[in-house]
Amino acid sequence: MASIGSFFRRSLRRTVRKEGQEETSGAENNPPRGPQGKAAERSSILSSAGQFFFEYLVVVSLKKTSEGGYEPKITYQFPKRENLLKGQKEEEERLLQAIPLFCFPDGNTWAPVSDFKSETFSFVLTNVDGSRKIGYCRRLLPSGRGVRLPEVFCIISCLGCFGLFSKILDEVEKRRQISMAVIYPFMQGLRESPFPAPGRTVTIKSFIPESGTELIELTRPVDAHLEHVEFQALLQRLSPQLILHIFASAVLERRLIFLAEELSVLSQCIHAVAALLYPFTWAHTYIPVVPECLLDTVCCPTPFMVGIQMRHLERVLEQPMEEALIVDLSGGKIIQEVGDEEEILPIKLQQEVLSSLSRHNSNNNVHTPEEVNSLVSEAFVQFFVRLVGHYSSHIKWGRNGSGTFQERPFCKAIASRSCRRFAKRFVKTNMFCLFIEEAERSRIPQEAYFQRKIAEYQEQRRHRRDS
Repeated sequence: MASIGSFFRRSLRRTVRKEGQEETSGAENNPPRGPQGKAAERSSILSSAGQFFFEYLVVVSLKKTSEGGYEPKITYQFPKRENLLKGQKEEEERLLQAIPLFCFPDGNTWAPVSDFKSETFSFVLTNVDGSRKIGYCRRLLPSGRGVRLPEVFCIISCLGCFGLFSKILDEVEKRRQISMAVIYPFMQGLRESPFPAPGRTVTIKSFIPESGTELIELTRPVDAHLEHVEFQALLQRLSPQLILHIFASAVLERRLIFLAEELSVLSQCIHAVAALLYPFTWAHTYIPVVPECLLDTVCCPTPFMVGIQMRHLERVLEQPMEEALIVDLSGGKIIQEVGDEEEILPIKLQQEVLSSLSRHNSNNNVHTPEEVNSLVSEAFVQFFVRLVGHYSSHIKWGRNGSGTFQERPFCKAIASRSCRRFAKRFVKTNMFCLFIEEAERSRIPQEAYFQRKIAEYQEQRRHRRDS
């Protein structure tokens, strides 16, 4: 356990180019090297079609220790990999060591039970090259009689699509109630199928004893930037005003700690907060559910966004932290804040976002989850469209095809004094620097959805001027 702890402590650093210099900042679990973090993450999390659905399926079970407690261990792995190079083997060993901690992050508090409601949650790990792996977890009680221990089925994938993998875990759980042997052919069929493009469906054939061959359809959402998020979970627990306070802290890359007892609540809400930053990406420590044994390692002096179980609140409050926002998701309140959260965002843009979120709240029951995702995302995308949507006009292109962002003219072009003041702070963040670095590499703009919203906004402004 000590070696794993030191591995995570070493990994809470990364370097990101910022105005020609290198700075140290947090990165989740095992960070990227150099300024490629955002590009690497975009290519792995919102990945292209045609890749494998997953890298591993593992089962993590609780095994009794000599001290009488329980320790999580991998008891099943598919596929088994052979003939790996030395570096690949070392990376796999680190990954397989870390997975049990995140499948049972609540520590050594388990005892056999006869009844247990299955729960779904996820975690994120980052490789040294900047690529991210997501663990999609279903904790459930094996079929049987009498008291027994829960186990976790964990799918490791570099693809970010929580809804799709939740459906896959539904199928895994259904087969687990029959036999472990029925899971293997289903996962093999899934592994042999290409990951579908946005809006497309892939059909998996799977045989179940006494039921025959089933056709399972897996459809990927049309909007790729919304396929790993469920905003409803956040809206059900926090008021629009509190969500805006959290957003304000996140855009300035402060330290954010979310508290709840349920792992599913932590992972859903933290993914939702990170998604509010689209088209920008949180580039620091990001651990939706922190294992108990690693609590001390994440309270570092660099920015982080982490989820911690409520039972550890006292231990969290003992940590020396500046500019930290601590959010109680169960109670729907903020436990600790810096105090300037209401003053960070430009008032007019803040009111527009609040108005959009309040309209959703007053009409909460008529929206599907997809409609909620779209409505909430649109409010925050418009915030960035209005604030930085003119960025491409301030990239100076050289003859060699590379661009250079002109920061001062960009800020001066903002008419509103409050927006300009905020923009001068925002352009210093790592998330903006990484976004601009990617934009400087090619005249072909990234994030097509964001570019479409910029074009729509600019067209509306031209129309208002001409009318």
